[in-house]
Amino acid sequence: MQNITPLTVEEKKQYHRHLILDQIGSKGQLKIKKAKVLVIGAGGLGCPVLQYLTAAGVGVIGVIDGDKVDQSNLQRQILYTIEDVGSFKAATAAERLSKLNPFVKFEVFNLFLDKENAVELFQQFDIIVDGTDNFPTRYLVNDACVLANKPLVFGSIFKFQGQVSVFNYNGSATYRCLFPTPPTQGSVPNCSDVGVLGVLAGIIGSFQANEVVKLITGIGDSLVNKLLYFDALSLQQQILNFSKNTSISILKLEDDYAFFCGETNIIKVNQIEGNYYLEHKEEYLLLDVRTYNEFENENVGGIHIPLDELEDRMGEIPNHKELVVLCATEKRSIKAIELLLEYNYPRTLMSLKGGIAVLF
Repeated sequence: MQNITPLTVEEKKQYHRHLILDQIGSKGQLKIKKAKVLVIGAGGLGCPVLQYLTAAGVGVIGVIDGDKVDQSNLQRQILYTIEDVGSFKAATAAERLSKLNPFVKFEVFNLFLDKENAVELFQQFDIIVDGTDNFPTRYLVNDACVLANKPLVFGSIFKFQGQVSVFNYNGSATYRCLFPTPPTQGSVPNCSDVGVLGVLAGIIGSFQANEVVKLITGIGDSLVNKLLYFDALSLQQQILNFSKNTSISILKLEDDYAFFCGETNIIKVNQIEGNYYLEHKEEYLLLDVRTYNEFENENVGGIHIPLDELEDRMGEIPNHKELVVLCATEKRSIKAIELLLEYNYPRTLMSLKGGIAVLF
């Protein structure tokens, strides 16, 4: 942690509700002021994490995200407005948060985390917060935290469920102890495929911010070697204990985290542009492999077989025309084509480039 001056009169006004807490007080607030925290991702989880760490008075907050604001983000990424669409999330978040607390310094990185910058960047901070939404980056973050010897506050959300944990704290268990190997490609769709409750991002992100404050101040019982599971529909909450796996040794970063997670093993498939398909759709069969709910909400007809049922229902697909497969983002359509090729589908297979959105 950085060398720091005592709290000023204005800072005491800003943090008064912390200062009168017996468990925090001036001593705890100075620890918060001295802390340097890096938040990876300024999206659904990153927004509430950043807001509450800023409000709490964390002295230096780093935010790294190479993504730009999209209108679909606004349902849960509450730091942004419609006027921010197209702007870098990290820079926009820092600018807005500086108005909440002028005593916090922001270090902005308008870029994506990768194996070339992760370890060196982590070494500059005390605590790392993972607000990412994909498995390659989660494994990269975990491994870089181990190599940089930094604690990691982890969070994830899926539809209506969320998880929170603290990894690599004073040699505790890591993400790999809980998930030694990544799930198979396509088996766990992301939020852009199946959706997510916007409020859930705020709940889980707030849990993460709470863990950060507890680690900094040394109060409470942190989620070290524990996984908190939360269900937004039932409000049920469970804490599962797990142990450090001493057989797992992280000595260096993976050469390719996308390859490690199976994402670069996907075969190259033929693609068809949306405009071309619409002009010649009578020449093709269309297979929609999204979920029932996605199909009911929005569809353009065709044969509907969800990806997780495809292997058992291939006999329902005619083979008298070339087949165009679609989903929301192409990930599932490519997986479906892989399955169809395994079973020797006799006609040409194509993925609708860009997913169903290009047809509207």
